[in-house]
Amino acid sequence: MTAVPIVYFSDVLCIWAYFSEMRVRALKEAFGEQIRFDHRFCSIFGDTARKMSTTWRDKGGHEGFNRHLMEVTKQFPEVTINPNIWLTAKPASSTGAHLFLKAVQLDETAGLIETGTFEVSLQAMRTAFFRDARDIGQWSVQCQIAEQTGVEVARIEALIHNGSAYASLASDHEAAASMNIQGSPTLVLNDGRQKLYGNVGYRILEANIQELLRSPTPDQASWC
Repeated sequence: MTAVPIVYFSDVLCIWAYFSEMRVRALKEAFGEQIRFDHRFCSIFGDTARKMSTTWRDKGGHEGFNRHLMEVTKQFPEVTINPNIWLTAKPASSTGAHLFLKAVQLDETAGLIETGTFEVSLQAMRTAFFRDARDIGQWSVQCQIAEQTGVEVARIEALIHNGSAYASLASDHEAAASMNIQGSPTLVLNDGRQKLYGNVGYRILEANIQELLRSPTPDQASWC
């Protein structure tokens, strides 16, 4: 059986992507090898200083953004969010973390590290920020997380220095532009015919996947 491909775009600093991890895990438990996630990054927090000085300038800046996130978190009592989020740690950009993670992903794709290491590293990076309020935009913090997840930092440095990680991240950004990805997280299914963006409930995700499994012919559009 051919697995249903799901292209999953997210920004590591996006709280909705952090919440969405619960749904991704639930989908994997429900569908197993019937689905295959292709993790890619989009840039929502590429320049956080600019974001705070424009989008959040009249809403309280970092403090207002913190209040907003803490209010949003009330919808997800099962997820722990540090009350100091965006107050004590203010990553300048998500790009550095994305670059680091793309290097991990490249090694996993090449079979040089254990399957699943990328997703473990991605989750650890998000947890470090949202739960522990650590500045994952800093190289030193990224290296600490790598040590926790068993990733060899020297390999990451090599893939960054030779340009491979940059190329992979650039490919993600080009794909996001060509697919007209407007935010994080976004799941793209059925060769781009279906895009599920933002705070989408599990049952909606489940229904779309079930429909694709029921009608796998690529020239037959889903009714979902």
